[in-house]
Amino acid sequence: MAAWNGTSMTVFILIGITDLPWLQKLLFILVLFFYILDVLGNLLIVCLVIRDVSLHSPMYFLLANLSFVDICFSSITVPKMMVGFFMENTITLQGCVAQMYFFHFLGCTEGILLASMGYDRYVAICHPLRYSTLMRKTVCIQLVLTSWIIGLTTSLVHAIMTSYLPFCSSNKVKHFFCDVKPVIKLACVDIHLNEILLTHVLGFLSTSTFSLTTISYFYIILKLMKLRSSQGRSKAFSTCSSHLTVVILFYGTAMSTYLGPSSENSIEKDKIAAVLFTVITPAMNPVIYALRNQEVKKSVKKFIKREHF
Repeated sequence: MAAWNGTSMTVFILIGITDLPWLQKLLFILVLFFYILDVLGNLLIVCLVIRDVSLHSPMYFLLANLSFVDICFSSITVPKMMVGFFMENTITLQGCVAQMYFFHFLGCTEGILLASMGYDRYVAICHPLRYSTLMRKTVCIQLVLTSWIIGLTTSLVHAIMTSYLPFCSSNKVKHFFCDVKPVIKLACVDIHLNEILLTHVLGFLSTSTFSLTTISYFYIILKLMKLRSSQGRSKAFSTCSSHLTVVILFYGTAMSTYLGPSSENSIEKDKIAAVLFTVITPAMNPVIYALRNQEVKKSVKKFIKREHF
């Protein structure tokens, strides 16, 4: 790394999405709406899975963990983002690195959980007679623990490397939270190694988990094509379509952000993508599952009746 002169910055200013007052107020209302929908919707999913015996299956165990991760994932960035709509949004270097770490930790965990849910659907449809063996309780717990452990370790790479960078010029982060790409651009030294690690580590993790999910659905589609019963095909498709929709939303925005080139224009596009996978997607997950999954619909109705009476 090149030598530098000056004092390292200890406080950053998050620029946010826009500086137009009327647009800030509108975005605050929209973001607040989606955040409330995210927290309440995902919390409802977790409560349903815990309380309803009919949802005590591997599929819903993984879904409950995904919902919990979604609540935490949004809470890392959204509250701080909403503060920035009304005042100068500052964050310390330590806070910035911590936000970066937990954001990538939870993002990686969610990606692996989605791949695990794809594997669960593959076993359920392609190997139904072996489902109770292949997706027994210990296996489900191992899948969840693996997702958390990989998320914890891989995110350390970016957090540690960023924490050792000197920041001695500008302290204005062109984003609404401390993401790796806009933060390391403020460093006074060569960041080529940081950029390579960002692309390779996150690139490998996102493409490998997405590939595993794609392979699972490839075999699922082949199996569905062989089914003669249209009712059986429709039931199998309804259990998969919700998960597949969430996968496309999550990976589509995440991969476009971290596998694309790093430039001024790309960072502006990354803001839009970040809004999608930190605000919109977590809020839509419970809606998608509730609307397209018959078992979740029945559980919601039972929950409402129980609470009402």
